Amino acid sequence: MRSLNEPSPKLRGPHSAAATLGVVTADLTTGPVFTDEYWVDPYATLARLREVAPVREVDLPDGGSTWLVTRYDDVRAAFTDPRLAKDPRALLPEAERPVEPLIPGPTGRMLLLNDPPVHTRLRKLVVQAFTVRRVAALRPRISQIATALLDALPPDEPVDLVATYAVPLPMAVICELLGVPPVDREAFAQWSNTMIDESPQEAKQQASASLAAYLGELVDAKRAEPDDGLLSGLVVASDDGDRLTDEEIVGMGMILLIAGHETTANLVTNSVFALLRDPDLRARAIAAQGSLAPLVEEFLRWGSPVANAPVRFAAADVELGGVVIPAGATVTLSLAAANRDPARFDAPELHDADRDPSGHLAFGHGIHFCLGASLARLEGEVALGTLLDRFPAIEPAVPLSDVTYRHSVLIHALASLPVRLRP
Repeated sequence: MRSLNEPSPKLRGPHSAAATLGVVTADLTTGPVFTDEYWVDPYATLARLREVAPVREVDLPDGGSTWLVTRYDDVRAAFTDPRLAKDPRALLPEAERPVEPLIPGPTGRMLLLNDPPVHTRLRKLVVQAFTVRRVAALRPRISQIATALLDALPPDEPVDLVATYAVPLPMAVICELLGVPPVDREAFAQWSNTMIDESPQEAKQQASASLAAYLGELVDAKRAEPDDGLLSGLVVASDDGDRLTDEEIVGMGMILLIAGHETTANLVTNSVFALLRDPDLRARAIAAQGSLAPLVEEFLRWGSPVANAPVRFAAADVELGGVVIPAGATVTLSLAAANRDPARFDAPELHDADRDPSGHLAFGHGIHFCLGASLARLEGEVALGTLLDRFPAIEPAVPLSDVTYRHSVLIHALASLPVRLRP
């Protein structure tokens, strides 16, 4: 069998920067970044940016701008730089920073939008409910959900793996964790997509408000009738008498819902896409049944389920890669670019089942390292293992060059992946 370290035409497809650098037509030292070329293959654009403008201000599709950081060393350093804050109040003079969040309501209470000491307090309480043991205990249930989803699909007929498997699986898991009834899950998915994708700002705000209102009612119900779910765990979590407020619980539920299914759905879809393009890689994955964890880790590095981390705010001038980002600017750290940086990973555009991908930044780094990383890894392992066990001869139902992508700065995700499920 060919070593996966060897370059292969199969591996140099739409996701390969090495194959597509020639199609990047924009002047990336000053020109637009988020173009039609980027939506199809961000890695080509990001690879060029790493070379010619690794730290530069770029325009965002929905207006405004951000400083985009693309080299691994710069991205990793930025994750732990206290001058790059998550709380937008960092842009205000200290004397003018109010006690209440700049963003009102549950959204402003998210871990994602807070810095120490607020972040420290919130995370200390949240980890009591989101334990390793709670996550590990989910394996049999995740396997049941995956099996049931595949049982419902017709073999040998075209099906969209995104809509029928990659999204419903983690959505069902996170909704069961939170205690969301099955009848409400479609609405949850719609709210999440609106908040993540390129959507009008008014629509994003409405989706966020609808999600917060729903979770608020759910928290009230769990407080009245606790169960063994995660929301009830957040309700009772305490530290020397300190407890999460209802707004803080709702904020945590919002980020768990969005990150909890988007990350895994993209991991599963990107991984299957890779397996469809390379028979040797698929053979390795099938042979590794029962021990897919190392390959999943490589897929996390290669596919970066979250392409660009949510913005940070420069509370002071920050120098990265020899470029000074001015105080008051927003900063975006590109996980997809960092995880494909050849200065950190050899032949990064290749999936290498024998690679040690440790140090990848798919889940971030530092105090904001993804709280649900262990759940995403477990879901990815079970989802891929169950799929390959049932349908090892799965094949694309359309040319892979014809697949379409969602327009989102935050994630790089297939809009659909038509396949035929074959035993």
